[in-house]
Amino acid sequence: MKTGIRWLLRITVVLIALAAGGTFIPRPLIAPVKASSAAAAHRILLLSGPIHTDIAIPLDEDTRAAFSFLDDPGFPLEHPNAEWLVVGWGGRAFYLETPTWAELKPLPVLRALTIDRSVLHVDLAGQITEPQPGVTAFDISDEQLAGLRRFISDSFVRNTGEIAPIPDAGYGQIDRFFEAKGYFNALFGCNTWTAAALRSAGFRTGLWNPLPQSLRLSVGVYN
Repeated sequence: MKTGIRWLLRITVVLIALAAGGTFIPRPLIAPVKASSAAAAHRILLLSGPIHTDIAIPLDEDTRAAFSFLDDPGFPLEHPNAEWLVVGWGGRAFYLETPTWAELKPLPVLRALTIDRSVLHVDLAGQITEPQPGVTAFDISDEQLAGLRRFISDSFVRNTGEIAPIPDAGYGQIDRFFEAKGYFNALFGCNTWTAAALRSAGFRTGLWNPLPQSLRLSVGVYN
């Protein structure tokens, strides 16, 4: 019993050390050189919950064009009240089967702790009030936003050029799930994908950000 407790404590200490190092060691290690003439003309949002993060990008003309492959009557990109495209990446079982904490089940948790196929969740949002807890805003340039759009678009699985929607999957009337590239587990999950998305827009994150709290902290420290 005592041996088991000691090993549990050691594992806990190692995980804490890794999380601390992952937060305070920047990625990339050397800050990229930014063009002084690049005007911050756009605003993006990091949306954080207790264990999950999403990225919200403005639904301007270029974003609608870049994601025109999503547009259909059930997902109206051109809706006049739609101001944001909200995108998150996660494990298939946990994401699809746990719309609320009240619906938490053992099997999706087990898949999340081991390995699972990944999916992308996309939604449309109207006005998002700022400031508020869980919403972190960044002003970025045209080039940075274009890089972020490319990263998100490249995260969709495509079969002969077509995205792969998951039938009858969604939390509400207009949100959608799609097959995504990569595999999910608790150590390299939704928040590490969000961190990679932010890096594609020229931000520095921590070396490893498995939790929203560490991601927000590292982004705040290094940007």
